[in-house]
Amino acid sequence: MAAYAEAAPSAGEPEPQPAALQPAAEPQPEPQPRTLPHTWEEARTAAYEVARPLPAVDVELAQGAGRKLAAGIVALHPMPHYASSAMDGWAVAGSPPWILAGPGRRLAPGQASPIVTGGLVPPGAKAVLRSEAGLLSTDDDGLPVLVRGGAARPGEPKNGQHIRPAGKEAAEGELLVKPGTVLNPAHLALAALGGLDELSVLGRPAVQLVLTGDEVVQHGIPAPGQVRDAFTPQLGGVVELLGGTVVGLRRAADNLAATLEALADSEGNPADVVITTGATGRSSADFLRPAIAAMGGTFHVDGIAMRPGHPSLLAEFPDGRFLVGLPGNPLAAMIALLTLGAPLLARLGSSPLPPTFEVACGSPIKEYHGPTRLMPYRLLYGLASPCANTDSAMMRGMAAADGVMVVPPHGAKMGEPLTAFGLPWT
Repeated sequence: MAAYAEAAPSAGEPEPQPAALQPAAEPQPEPQPRTLPHTWEEARTAAYEVARPLPAVDVELAQGAGRKLAAGIVALHPMPHYASSAMDGWAVAGSPPWILAGPGRRLAPGQASPIVTGGLVPPGAKAVLRSEAGLLSTDDDGLPVLVRGGAARPGEPKNGQHIRPAGKEAAEGELLVKPGTVLNPAHLALAALGGLDELSVLGRPAVQLVLTGDEVVQHGIPAPGQVRDAFTPQLGGVVELLGGTVVGLRRAADNLAATLEALADSEGNPADVVITTGATGRSSADFLRPAIAAMGGTFHVDGIAMRPGHPSLLAEFPDGRFLVGLPGNPLAAMIALLTLGAPLLARLGSSPLPPTFEVACGSPIKEYHGPTRLMPYRLLYGLASPCANTDSAMMRGMAAADGVMVVPPHGAKMGEPLTAFGLPWT
């Protein structure tokens, strides 16, 4: 039961299974010596401080949406880079009537040349006469000329009218978008108009998902003794909201060899972070810690004094990859991801530590002889009231929540301010 196993409700060891119920154990490497669990605050801070921001990378414009600029977007040429017409009509020089000249030729006073919207204004042109404001006629000698007429307004066209001068939007070298901006499609279009093909963006951590558990089924209604996979439809989307990019998903059976294989680095699709679900306990069916130890990993967080999510962990492999180990129960895993994964992904992506804030407790919360409780809440009349259905294996309360509040062991009184944090999808 590695995928949905979480420690019993105490601040210490999870309850061992009776020997008769335990599967035959495989030979396991000795994990590193166990240390005292981190507090929720310590674990969150450690996950942020243990990493360093990833280096900036160059991406093509089409891949830039949602990324954060490392270097500002600077116009590589005047925008627009040539004087163009804002109307269909004629480029004209001097006063009417105008003799028609060939397209692209320099215009002398008294000459005109047909032009379309966006067309290059020929040298010598002083304005553009709209097509509906001009008439083609003949002069006294029977030669074709252009005169004002139709919908022409008095004095039209004035000098410079309907001409978009070069550099009107931006001069060459002008800053168009500041560093640190999260790029949207309009920014990408602006960069293209500025002459850029690529943009320098802050690194975005690549994440490999590893889901464990022999009892997990991916489709339909599970049989007794089985559990439905709640992570495949959920985890990748949350990782993306937290600033990561999922580069792969692997599944590992509940044995050491399968776990080691799933945790191995992928040369073709390398990851910065591995996020696992399940197998974070210490039973004979949980192989995550032995696998980390066998791969030479270092444990930065090995257990957190919180409920749910107590057996969560954060480790680092010799190759520089980080591992965030989430418990197998759905709510416990989400709390652990927001506690450890969110700060780690933020740091790697050059973002600040996700903020916390205070909420007023909406109902008395009893003392709890154990660790800090992380409780999804709903905001009702400005007060944060704990959601129902928030056991470790439940998701109904989290699905209805506005945020998560941090409740100390002594509980909370009505109206008492409590630390809280938001959910990435709210």
